[in-house]
Amino acid sequence: MDCSYCTLTLYALSLLLVVLILKSLMLWISEAPSGNFPPGPWALPVIGNLHMINIKRPNETYMKLAKKYGPVYSIQMGTVKMVVLSGYETVKSALVDYADEFAERAHIRIFEEINQGWGIPFSHGENWKAMRRFTLSKLRDFGMGKRTIEDRIIEECGFLIRKLESLEGKPTDLTIKTNFAIGNIIISIILGHRLNYEDPALFKVMTIIDENMRLLGSSSIALYNVLPGFQYVSGTHTKIMKNIEKLHSYFNDKFVECLKTLDKDDQRGYIDAFLIKQQEEKLDPNTYFHENNLLSILVTLFMAGTDTTSSTIRWAITFMVQKTEIQKRVHDEIDKVIGLAVPRIDHRKDMPYTNAVIHETQRFANILPMNLPRETTRDVFFQGYNIPKGTHIIPLLESVLHDGTQFEKPRSFYPEHFLDSEGQFVKRPAFMPFSTGRRVCAGETLAKMELFLFFTNLMQKFSFHPSPEINEFHVKRSTGLAIPPIAQKICCVSRI
Repeated sequence: MDCSYCTLTLYALSLLLVVLILKSLMLWISEAPSGNFPPGPWALPVIGNLHMINIKRPNETYMKLAKKYGPVYSIQMGTVKMVVLSGYETVKSALVDYADEFAERAHIRIFEEINQGWGIPFSHGENWKAMRRFTLSKLRDFGMGKRTIEDRIIEECGFLIRKLESLEGKPTDLTIKTNFAIGNIIISIILGHRLNYEDPALFKVMTIIDENMRLLGSSSIALYNVLPGFQYVSGTHTKIMKNIEKLHSYFNDKFVECLKTLDKDDQRGYIDAFLIKQQEEKLDPNTYFHENNLLSILVTLFMAGTDTTSSTIRWAITFMVQKTEIQKRVHDEIDKVIGLAVPRIDHRKDMPYTNAVIHETQRFANILPMNLPRETTRDVFFQGYNIPKGTHIIPLLESVLHDGTQFEKPRSFYPEHFLDSEGQFVKRPAFMPFSTGRRVCAGETLAKMELFLFFTNLMQKFSFHPSPEINEFHVKRSTGLAIPPIAQKICCVSRI
């Protein structure tokens, strides 16, 4: 009796497995692209091309495949078919010349779950347009690109410098310190005031953001986004969502605080402005000004606005530790142009070498190598290929920032990429670390100001050296949604 039951069970399981395999094969065949679709490696059922992808650093595989298949090719990650765009000319053409066709944000499982279609970078259609327009307007109102936000950044530089001075040149990891400093700029825009570095709430928020940015770039999340079965297994995505709930709880508390003292004629920060707009449109059933959008925008401002800029600053300092001759040239230019005065944005035009070093840091560090994926809004004929509506698009930023036709030494840290023969700063069209086109980073202006002011203020006050406990200082890439340098202790030695 038991033996017969086992046989029947085994038979049923085998039949179920056969059915699932046949179903997957039918789905694989039915969804195979037809017509003049971009070429690419042959995909297997269910897993697609996952077997040949470096899942920790897929950009490395994409760069290699571009050499074989050309600047426009296809790849399949699990069940998701994608088109990869490689090289400056191709990426620029897609995002600028065909801006409307490549304007949609790709529907990525983890970001759809985090944002539920709300906010800015991972929202769609009219919601995206309305929230982006309002947010850009309010960021300008609260000082983005103006003297008021410059003063806030300089003030925050002072707090960071004093924190580093207190270490008296002892080795330290800059990660949490730069995160706090950049995070405070975002907080001041949102709330109208900064928080002390010792504030437990600031520490909690920054820790959550740092963890989520790391987890979002993990291999498990890459698989979760493209393999349906992974959504039923508790794991990394569960941790990310719990962290998002904690951030929402923190921001909800701030909403309550702001509402108690809300004054239309005295708006302290972004939250006040949003809540006032929400009250103005409370009778409109189609309004986009609701709590879901506000929460999503605040999470994005913190995560994207803190991690990417903080990572870039740490990359710049890391390169200065490694490239002592470049560090000396930056020090010399700062001493000549600024002296002991407070560095300001107006100094930038007279500091071509320092400006070139910052730009080269962004280019060479390449912290967002695959950009944020796009999606086609309609069928498009692009560079000889038919790409259907709804196709997942990867504009490979690494291939632009490291394009040998645009940069003399694409795989080297070479500030001269941004200098002419007379040593004056020159713009390079292929410099697009903030992406380009309709979905260009909304915080680009703020980030550029932060990078220049933090870098020049830190370089004015300190020289940077490897920790004595390190036998050989290496520049290494960590992992995450935005890629920071690997954490290493650095000595910040006072110059004054």
